[in-house]
Amino acid sequence: MTEDNGNSGGESTLTVVLAGGVNLAIAVLKLIAGLITGSGAMLSEAAHSVADTFTEVLLLTALKRSARPADRVHPFGYGKERYFWALLAAVSIFASGSMFALYEGVSTVLGHGEAQSTSIFSYIVLAIAFCLEGTSWVQAVRQVVKESKAENRSFSAYLRMIDDPTPKTVLFEDSAALIGLLLAFLGILLHQLTGSEIWDGAASIAIGLLLAFVAYLLGRTNRGLLIGRQADPQIVRGIREHLSSATEIEAVVDLQTMLMGTDQVLVCTRVDFDDALGAGDLERACVRLAAELTEKFHDVTEVFIEPVPRTDPELRATVLARYGDIAERWNQAQ
Repeated sequence: MTEDNGNSGGESTLTVVLAGGVNLAIAVLKLIAGLITGSGAMLSEAAHSVADTFTEVLLLTALKRSARPADRVHPFGYGKERYFWALLAAVSIFASGSMFALYEGVSTVLGHGEAQSTSIFSYIVLAIAFCLEGTSWVQAVRQVVKESKAENRSFSAYLRMIDDPTPKTVLFEDSAALIGLLLAFLGILLHQLTGSEIWDGAASIAIGLLLAFVAYLLGRTNRGLLIGRQADPQIVRGIREHLSSATEIEAVVDLQTMLMGTDQVLVCTRVDFDDALGAGDLERACVRLAAELTEKFHDVTEVFIEPVPRTDPELRATVLARYGDIAERWNQAQ
């Protein structure tokens, strides 16, 4: 995240718009096929696509509202709105897609569903849907691969540390959609081969569980971002090393960072300056160091530097309580 990701917003918008258009078209096709055949799996997939379409609307809202500039009421900007709307998107996947699929599947297995028939139309719809979903999935993968390479990270490592939930949400929901289409295909095929509707119901239940799992993963990611996760460990280490190398600083006593939004990092640090510095020297050093950090680490948008004595017992206890033994190793290294 030390690189400038100024184009990530446009890339995310393209990913979301493409996914939304694809899901809306697929939802209509699946609904028609489900109504014609009475297939619980196909109706579950239609609900899945409707939920995904609603998810894209929420993600577009997130992209637009989080880009608003800071104002008096929100001096740090609206960056965290992206995490809020992305969390609602995860909830919508669970409430709209998963719950309907589970209900439809259980009803079919228990014999309470509508009478079903098999039709070549179902297979045609699934094939078209798989191709369209694959197009959206490729765009989401392309964005994640591009951004992970820009940060010299592996694909999985980037997804774990990502501070933009938009491409991750689209990637996960498109992956779930492709798997869901395969499950629906198996359910319909086994129903046709055996004549038992249980297979169709089982496919619906599997789709519901799959969506619940994806919603959980996305909800956990956005919960951590909303609470206030620290910046990428690479950035934290880089900031600490940069401050420690400054001639005016004898020790970095405390360093706290927090994600304020996508590509927005707040830095609060307490440092022990050289006692020989005058008030004017101290002020100029703080201004210079803040400018250097924002220039070197493009994600850093706000820097607060507080001069403190490293020997203060109360401050020392606070830092140790937060970081444990690692705080001791930091100080010893300096």
